Amino acid sequence: MNPSSSSPPDAPPTTTDALRGLTRDRPGASAPLAELSRIDAGLPPGCETVGLPVRWTHRCTDDVPVAELAAEYDLLEIEHAWLGAAVAADCLMPLDDLLGTAALARWRAGSVGPAFTAYEWGGRPWAVPYDVTAQMSAGRADILRGEALPVTWDEVLASALPMTLCLGGPHALLTLCALSLSLGERPGEGAEFVSAEVGEQALETMASLAARSDERLWRQRPDDVLAALAGADGPTYCPLVPGHAAATRCGPYPLTFGAAPTARPGGTPGSVFGGTGLAVSRRRAADPLIREALRDHLGRLLADPVQCGLFPVTGGQPAARAAWTDPRTDRRWGGFFRTTLDTVDGSWVRPRGVGFPAFQRAASELLRTALADGRPVRPVVSDLNRLYRQRS
Repeated sequence: MNPSSSSPPDAPPTTTDALRGLTRDRPGASAPLAELSRIDAGLPPGCETVGLPVRWTHRCTDDVPVAELAAEYDLLEIEHAWLGAAVAADCLMPLDDLLGTAALARWRAGSVGPAFTAYEWGGRPWAVPYDVTAQMSAGRADILRGEALPVTWDEVLASALPMTLCLGGPHALLTLCALSLSLGERPGEGAEFVSAEVGEQALETMASLAARSDERLWRQRPDDVLAALAGADGPTYCPLVPGHAAATRCGPYPLTFGAAPTARPGGTPGSVFGGTGLAVSRRRAADPLIREALRDHLGRLLADPVQCGLFPVTGGQPAARAAWTDPRTDRRWGGFFRTTLDTVDGSWVRPRGVGFPAFQRAASELLRTALADGRPVRPVVSDLNRLYRQRS
């Protein structure tokens, strides 16, 4: 054997029968990708448009480090809160190397809110937006009958609607962040995560609303909260939950969505950007065939026909502003896109440093326990800030 033609023993795998992709195990989350895979599978040989197909795996990845997943998959659905840790682990490929700066700039210019900037770190893009959402209000359309959802937090507190909070997973901390934002303070930008004054006011509001909610439900994650809202025996209203257009057309009782509440009439809604992006691992990205196929798949995903056609039809929430402002798409999904676009545009990107995922997990558990136990808010905010100093 010619030594120059052999691969080193530790070379990455170069099997090119398919790419390996990972998506979250959330109902409906993978619908656009599944439809693209179905289309690919139906094409006759020689008519392929994306080089190699993707074999998608659906898996719960809560609290699994991106570096661990990147060792197994070529394409990964990730949350932007993990970005700093993933870049530090050097497990992702910067996408300006793969897609080019001109194409990325064009897609970014036509996107909503922080859809692209949320996945930038150190001045480089590390993922493209896949599922775009933010915290917003949600309620039972049949009970509201066209009546507006509460606009301010004072109106939320005064409302007689049966309600719940959404505090499962990281959402206890993110709810505190949204309330702080509505009060004019951006968390995590100083030595303390939140000032005592704003943090205590935000936590007082959370405590008042939690006392009116079923603890078994407010401890759940967004999908479970939305399912309860759409059920026969659940609450009617949630003031802050990541919104999904598909919830306007599924379940026994479809939902309607509105802006996140403000601290005062005419104020700024406090909302934290959510959703996921698709990242490329370094696992096999050096292989020219793999690299070309990855470029094909991401380029197609961001193309106008997919963003404005396939995504909305399958219940996805793309990054393209043209999709969010399309009247037919908006009518199809009960006015979801029109009524929530301003909230998404103004949503806040949480910190993404190496220690933030661990902080948001521990902080959310601290807040849930405090709310369940009825602790005074002042020492809880102090404990939260102490935890931030330890983890940041």
